[in-house]
Amino acid sequence: MSKIAVLGYGVVGSGVVELFYKNKEKIEKKAGHEMDVKFILDIREFPDSPYKDKFVKSIDEIVNDGEVTTVAECMGGVEPAFTFTKQCLEKGISVCTSNKELVAAKGDELLALAQANSCNYFFEASVGGAIPIIRPLHRCLAGNDITSVAGILNGTTNFILTKMINDGMKFDDALKLAQELGYAESNPAADVEGHDACRKICIISSLVYGRHVYPDSVYTKGITDIKLEDVQIVDKIGAIKLIAQVSRISDETILPTVMPMIVPHESLLSSVSDVFNAVMVNGDGIDKVMFYGRGAGKLPTASAVMGDIVEAEKHSKTVLSQSWEAASDNSFVEDYTKLSAKMYFRINAADKDKVNTVCSNAEVICSDDNNYAFVTEKLSMKQALEMQDKLKNNGVEVITLLPLLSE
Repeated sequence: MSKIAVLGYGVVGSGVVELFYKNKEKIEKKAGHEMDVKFILDIREFPDSPYKDKFVKSIDEIVNDGEVTTVAECMGGVEPAFTFTKQCLEKGISVCTSNKELVAAKGDELLALAQANSCNYFFEASVGGAIPIIRPLHRCLAGNDITSVAGILNGTTNFILTKMINDGMKFDDALKLAQELGYAESNPAADVEGHDACRKICIISSLVYGRHVYPDSVYTKGITDIKLEDVQIVDKIGAIKLIAQVSRISDETILPTVMPMIVPHESLLSSVSDVFNAVMVNGDGIDKVMFYGRGAGKLPTASAVMGDIVEAEKHSKTVLSQSWEAASDNSFVEDYTKLSAKMYFRINAADKDKVNTVCSNAEVICSDDNNYAFVTEKLSMKQALEMQDKLKNNGVEVITLLPLLSE
């Protein structure tokens, strides 16, 4: 019989324990042997829990036990999760995590440590919740040359934008509703400023292109500046979404970004609404494949952690395909100004006659008493910013500049 331990008994950790005992017989059958949860690590007291006898307060009880073969790390944050994960891996105990912040910051070190000790560090739950994306990328799609990955990787921002699109709500009102429904934290910065999506695209980028991508090297812009006027104007051609994407620029360079983009209606990503997430993968053998589902939540995330636990229990050695190299610098990450896309501009209607002197070949999508909006041909972000400066020099204030997603 294998014994597992759960670090952290919050939303995800409690979900892992709940799901394990709910489906214990099926899980054991898939793992090929009997299993049980031996320890749950948490500093809090749970006197009314049916698992109260399993709670411990020290990681030492777990790493020195001798029976524990796999640990589910559901603590969040870098510390003490990093220290605890290291201690487990050094003992040859596989670790399965939902902790995107830790994987994005320390994944290269922990993967190397797992390999050195013939165990595994799995993190399917760190990117898409219930959506299987990590394992398909390094297994099912391993025969492809993957040119780009783009997705909606944060359910909170997608819910807010959906309310703006469908119900005409302003950003502040949609955020308040998301908080009331439990989709957004009281401090929503990690979601609405794009940091959560950034960590996730760092993990995907590292796995797909083989070198650790750190969050501070990825251009990240959230949705706090998105105006209802733009959402309504853009509805004619697509939908505004917070897009996390990475593409290969050359054999030596990649371009990961997180920013609001206009997703054309013909793209499947444009119809992904509410708290759902989706990831579009482009490769030479598959053309396009999209993964869709719930990107967060107690049981959806626990499902991904539990899947990794079963995977870990079935392997006595390290799964080498799920790894990447450390990176001493970020020189292989291109600046976001290299991004190439059609560009959406919105200005005041009173200034529309001044546009032709700067941009004569554009598609006008709105011209009313207040707003004038147009879409350019494909430009680099650098060229778009230069165009914005030229318009400013002509006395034209650019209210909004957004790129269109090119798949």
